[in-house]
Amino acid sequence: MHRFRLGLADLATTWFAVSPIQEASLSLRMWTHPGVYPLQSRAFERLRPTFERLDSALLLSLVGGNRWIPDFLTPRPEAPAVDFRTELAAVRGLPPEQLRTELEQTFLPHGRPLPARLAAGLADPARLLARIADALEEYWEVCLAPHWWPQARSVLDADLVYRARLLSQYGAAALFADLDHRLHWEDGVLSINRRWTDWDGETAVDGRGLVLIPTFFARGAITMISNDRAPQISYPARGQAGMDGAGAPVPPQALEALIGAPKARLLTLLAEPASTTDLAYRLGVTPGAVSQHLSVLAATGLVTRARHGRSVLYRRSALGDELTGANR
Repeated sequence: MHRFRLGLADLATTWFAVSPIQEASLSLRMWTHPGVYPLQSRAFERLRPTFERLDSALLLSLVGGNRWIPDFLTPRPEAPAVDFRTELAAVRGLPPEQLRTELEQTFLPHGRPLPARLAAGLADPARLLARIADALEEYWEVCLAPHWWPQARSVLDADLVYRARLLSQYGAAALFADLDHRLHWEDGVLSINRRWTDWDGETAVDGRGLVLIPTFFARGAITMISNDRAPQISYPARGQAGMDGAGAPVPPQALEALIGAPKARLLTLLAEPASTTDLAYRLGVTPGAVSQHLSVLAATGLVTRARHGRSVLYRRSALGDELTGANR
């Protein structure tokens, strides 16, 4: 169990962020433990031929048998929306003399030796760190950024819009309860319960702010290995089913007759916030076509719009819920 002590001021400075380098680093688990994240399997199988042309052996050596990865690969975001290269600079900025400690914290406490490639590389930690950062950058640029991240980012942004609404309407206790079943909030302490491990620790937030980060590659809430790291929690993102190529649910026939099949499909799909790009991917149409229908649905009050960073996310309104039968 890991505990975070939050005073009233700490709750006021709890915030959300999307971290591209976290998703790149945690996605390495897909290649070592593919069955654990079935909603991503189809997308990553399409990436496999490209991934195997990279320095995949070095990247995969960074994942422990229990799916842990070194803390330095998931630096805490310093803003709600950060770019990959900014975060990669933080990885490259790790003092080389700390690399051994970071790697040993990942593997040794569980009775696992350092993988041979990492152990040998520690003879020159600066060079090993540079090679890890280079391999991660190539993985991002060749595999994830062009083929996976655009839709993934849309899903993560939609998660943040949902969480912000929940926090504003119901408060922190409801937010923490909704994030993940592993989280427990009581008397100023937020706990992550992991019953299958003796991993234990406590972090005093102490005015540093607690950052909450959605991810595709966690079965439940997780945090850093080291208790000395700045406080952050990653939790399973909502809306992951769409990443498996699932299209829209079948809309009611009466709704199709009323507003037409394309708009009915969109409205049925918008139970969760989504961007134009995400909707186009799931429906197999162009973003332009989706945008035209969304404009009509928004003008008639059936969907609402919210901006998150550079994205505009759409969601069914209360009236839209009534039309689709969501409230019945």
